Amino acid sequence: MVRKMRHETIEAANGKEALAQLETHPDVGLILLDWNMPEMDGMELLDAIREKRGSLRKPLIIVVSTESEREKIMQAVQRGADEYIMKPFTKEILLEKLALLGIDYDNRL
Repeated sequence: MVRKMRHETIEAANGKEALAQLETHPDVGLILLDWNMPEMDGMELLDAIREKRGSLRKPLIIVVSTESEREKIMQAVQRGADEYIMKPFTKEILLEKLALLGIDYDNRL
């Protein structure tokens, strides 16, 4: 979906690879972060990103997960996620969450 918005994307198979990608590409502005990943889960990666970036809100982070318990959602937000999307999701849901973060794509998806 993000590629269809004409944005460059970078993929990582696990949290450790994602952290390495962020070192190589420090200008990443948005991360769609899966909670359940091998080697380093999404919450560990979220902690590492926020620790490294300090009080900076960049990159924006949307946690994407099948975890639907209210406690899990609150945990992600408390640890620094900007938004949360439950899988599976549609392009309309993604656009809605991006709009909440101040990103409007004028339905270019």
